[in-house]
Amino acid sequence: MVRRLLCSIMLLCFCTLGCNAQYNVDKLLLSGRIALHYEDYVLSIQYFNQAINQKPYLWEPWQLRAISKFYLEDWQGVVSDASKAIELNPYIVSLYDLRGLAFIRQQKYEKAIDDYSKAITIEPANKNFWYNKSICLLEQKEYDKLLQLLDTITSRWSNYAPPFLIKAEAYLHKKDTLKAVESVSEALTIDKHNGDAWRMEAYLLFAQEKWKDADEAFSNALQYKPKDVGCYINRAISRLKLNNYRGAMSDYDMAIDIAPNNFLAHYNRGLLRVQVGDDNRAIEDFDFVLSLEPYNIMALFNRATLLDRTGDLRGAIRDYTLVIDKFPDFWTGLQYRAACYRKLGMIAKAEKDEFKIFSAQMNKHLGYQKRWSRKKLSEMRKLNDIDPEKYNQLVVDDSPITEHEYKSVYRGKVQNRQTDIQYQPYIALTIETKQIEFGRYTPFDINIDKYLNRIKERIGTATLNGLRLGGQGEGTGTETFHLIDSLTTLIPYAKDDAEKRDLLLLRSIAYSSAQNMQDAMRDIDEVLLTDGNNIVALWQKAVCLSMMAEYEQNSKSPKEIVLLSSGISREYEHLRNLSSANALVYYNEGTYYARKGEYAKSVECLSEAIRIDERLPYAYYNRGLAYLHEGMTEKARMDLGKAGEYGLYSAYSIMKNNLK
Repeated sequence: MVRRLLCSIMLLCFCTLGCNAQYNVDKLLLSGRIALHYEDYVLSIQYFNQAINQKPYLWEPWQLRAISKFYLEDWQGVVSDASKAIELNPYIVSLYDLRGLAFIRQQKYEKAIDDYSKAITIEPANKNFWYNKSICLLEQKEYDKLLQLLDTITSRWSNYAPPFLIKAEAYLHKKDTLKAVESVSEALTIDKHNGDAWRMEAYLLFAQEKWKDADEAFSNALQYKPKDVGCYINRAISRLKLNNYRGAMSDYDMAIDIAPNNFLAHYNRGLLRVQVGDDNRAIEDFDFVLSLEPYNIMALFNRATLLDRTGDLRGAIRDYTLVIDKFPDFWTGLQYRAACYRKLGMIAKAEKDEFKIFSAQMNKHLGYQKRWSRKKLSEMRKLNDIDPEKYNQLVVDDSPITEHEYKSVYRGKVQNRQTDIQYQPYIALTIETKQIEFGRYTPFDINIDKYLNRIKERIGTATLNGLRLGGQGEGTGTETFHLIDSLTTLIPYAKDDAEKRDLLLLRSIAYSSAQNMQDAMRDIDEVLLTDGNNIVALWQKAVCLSMMAEYEQNSKSPKEIVLLSSGISREYEHLRNLSSANALVYYNEGTYYARKGEYAKSVECLSEAIRIDERLPYAYYNRGLAYLHEGMTEKARMDLGKAGEYGLYSAYSIMKNNLK
């Protein structure tokens, strides 16, 4: 009996220890998950290390540690941990996806293909796996295998446009332009709002020298990809071919606004300024190009001709000499330098250059002409053309036609990211297609809530997908444009005026989410004609006007800006009279003044917003930046700290980089 009792006690102790161990591992995993969610990847790895030490046979800690390493860009570490997790449980499909992405980051496409092939066998209905595998095959230049795979993808997902673009690119590599054009047309038939499809269509038309059609296609691409510098540069060339100099100059200016260090934009704008006689500003562009590439032959020769024309002969000779040192038989350069020498009275040097030209011409007449060696060719910049005789020709953007974006559930890290000092966006009703981050502040207003409930009863919930209070201009997707199309179809068939107003207001929200403020304002004004105190419409109007004013402040006269500003102030005053306890209205007004540079007014409005809702992180963030611009460092530090405390983690980056 005693022995039996002792055995029972020992067994009970072992069971208790096992339960405690399991509890500890679960607790470690939970803590690690929380740290991972809040992007403290180093801390999360420490938790997962402890869990692995306690129970190395569990696959989940290995997977979670691999995810942490993924965000820290430790690709080899990801492969190692994901491989161990797969060894422990080979049926978790997300592990193959994670390891495949790590292989892609290391350009080990063959191994990534193996992982996605395995993932497809486990979960064949996941089109992202098929898509990523197809891009890997494209990178491997296995075009025949790729086209077979794409046929399978397009037969299974006939309304999915991206594979048709990959197919078009494969056909271009195989020199089959006709089939490439057909594939792009198919993609646009499926989704006419696909910016990548319009971009590829534009480049195909551009290559065929169909300048007018290319101009239109680039314009369509830029409607959906407004930050695409290559589209601006090549649309400018299309416009030059159509003698639209003003439009071309505008495109180069926009490209440089987006990417101030872009070589091609500065180079081509310099050539355009030469063409329109703006020599001094053309020199500025070539100065910038040469600050990036001091020995760029084309830019040197262009600057030399401009310095020659504007009277800086010694500067011109300096640049001509640098070009001639690279190309001793460049006749045009020798001729121009000789002319400069003659203007300066340096006759001997001028005659020496002229004799070189004469000798080279005689050699060519007799059938002897020097050729560039392979070494000389390899020294030259491979941009578009290495012939210095073509110094005055525009350079085409030779970047890839499509920018491949692998589909994945894993987000990029934001920790330690260099954050620009930019204000948080205006808050209004928006069509938001991105997933809302867990734990972030969710804007709420009772009037908006009542409006959304009324829409549900009157129109139904299908149209409301993604509609919420959020940051205006946070980004939108194809769904927004499809919603605009469907609402445009529904409006003529509205049952009564009230339903028509609701549909118009919904469309105005969709337009503003897509940054189409003019059409948004048109619909809002139509609503307000018959319902002048509609809170939602007035709110949207104030935000749209604020955004339009910010966009147009550099293109309007001071008088027009004053009139616009007074009109916006009246709109906010009207809105505050109808909704005086609304923190978000004060927040929007304060943000408007902050973006205008009227920091005292901004602080006043944002302080009122915080008084009404002391947990509004966007108000603290923007007021902190207003204080920062005013030089009130300690107040800025307190506000940005509050913003970070309430979930805006980029505030900590601002503090780290700008508040020493």
